Formats: sequence, C-alpha cells, structure tokens
Amino acid sequence: MNDRPTTRRGPTAAPPTTSDALRAFAGPAAPRAPRCARLVALDYDGTLAPLVDDPLAAVMTPAARAAVDRLAALTSRAGGDVLRLALVSGRNLTDLAGRAGVPPGTYLVGSHGAETGRMTADGVDAVPLHLTPEQAQTLERLREGMQDAVDGRRGTWVQDKPSAAVLHTRLAGADDARAAAADVDDLAHRLGLHAMHGKDVVEVAVVPTSKGLAVEALRDALTDRSDVPALVLYAGDDTTDEAAFGVLGPDDLGIKVGPGPTVAAHRVEDADALAEALERLADALERQVPPGPPTPGSAP
Repeated sequence: MNDRPTTRRGPTAAPPTTSDALRAFAGPAAPRAPRCARLVALDYDGTLAPLVDDPLAAVMTPAARAAVDRLAALTSRAGGDVLRLALVSGRNLTDLAGRAGVPPGTYLVGSHGAETGRMTADGVDAVPLHLTPEQAQTLERLREGMQDAVDGRRGTWVQDKPSAAVLHTRLAGADDARAAAADVDDLAHRLGLHAMHGKDVVEVAVVPTSKGLAVEALRDALTDRSDVPALVLYAGDDTTDEAAFGVLGPDDLGIKVGPGPTVAAHRVEDADALAEALERLADALERQVPPGPPTPGSAP
C-alpha cells in the first residue's frame, strides 16, 4: 500500500500517513466527535474490482473480498447503529447486489444514489423507485437519443437503468468515443439533464443524483438511528467519486484508488492496496468492537 503522506494539516505539522488516518478514524473518538458511529462506504468497479472491458466480468480481488467480509463481520458484531458497511456504485442495484455478493446487513447504493437497499439473507430489500410521468417520458426520449448517438460507432453501446441511460465507450476507438460522448452531452443539454462523465462512460439520469448525495444520505440515516455523529470513510477511483470526497468533513477519511486528480486526502495504488488499508482499519476496529459470542464447538 502507498503509505506516503498526501495532506498537510498546518504549516509546520507533519502530514498524517494513510495508516495514521486509519487509526484515527477507528480510534475511540475523533477530536470533534467524542462519541460517534462509523460508516465505511466503498465504490465497486476500479476500487474493489479491477476495471475490465466487460462489466459482467468485474469481480473483487481475493484480498478485497476478504477485507470486505471481515468488515461485514465487524459490522454484525458492533450493531448497525455503531458501524455500517455500504457499497456505493454506478451499477444498478440488482447488478451490484449480484456482482458484489456482499454479506447480509451491507447497505447498497446503485445508479449513483438513485437506487438504495440493504442486503438480507433472502436478497436485496430495495427501496422502491418511482418516476413521475414526466420523468418516465424524458427517460424514453433519453434512451432513444442515446441509441442514435451509438448507431454506426463501433465499440459503443447503451445500458438502460431504472432512472438513467449510460453510454459505454471502453471498446471504441478514440474518435468514435469522443463523437458519441459529444452527442450525449448535447442530448442531455437539450433535455435539461446533467451528464456525469466517468472512465469511458457517460451517464444521464432523470432524477437528481450523485455519489455525494448518496453518502450524505447514508450518513444522515446512520445519525438518525444512532443519535450520535457519524464519521465516514469513502474510497473510490473515478471522477464520479469526487462528489463523495467533496462532502467529507475534517474527521472523515477519503481514499482515492489509482491515478488521477482528486480532492481525497489519501491515495492507494489499486484494489489490493485498498484491501490492505481496509485490513488495517479492521485491525484497529477490532479493539473497539466487543467480541461476539463463541461459535458452536469452540472453547469457552
């Protein structure tokens, strides 16, 4: 894991390393939150699972899977009002749930915040998404216009979501990718919508949404349940994750995965480096979370 300091808190203070920041986040209390709950929110593609040409082939690395499962177990021990684990993704909720395969109790945010739910032993308990008649009509026009943008441009394709449409250009040549993205930007402008640009994707939604709004909603929900302030750790790799980094406070922790400009205070190289950081976080949280009951057959 890249443990180089990436932020400075004062003109003469030594900048904290990522390890220092993880220990502070997991510690008994942050300076401005003497008693607090904690939310660990993670992007999926490019963060826990390496980016691949076929989105259906994106899977967590073994190290990332082990770290996520360990954090989920700690969440179960601590109780959902003290520690929560969430995945925040641009994928639609059903796809995210099936692709990630996270343990029950994990909160899921799909479509950049438009879809939300919680994993249970029986599948995803999703919050229903309802579009107004006007939004539904606009979504149909959006899908038709996006299809026009990819017609005749090899390697580009359109993904439909419950409240959005997404242009994919990862397999396209540079000229076709730029032309299709420009057409989608123009389409979004004509429809009065916002085009979110990510790595080889342009997503346009008919409902206001962003990963920043999603993280704020997750924090608010945890605060309402626990009746104490909530600290947030957010990790992501894409330009769409910058909205989430942008809503973090001074006691929160943002970790950028991979290269590229970011407002996050810390950076790691890839999914396995993030997994190492999450294992360090779990080590620190172990000291804050009471041990669970012994498993059947174990020594008392």
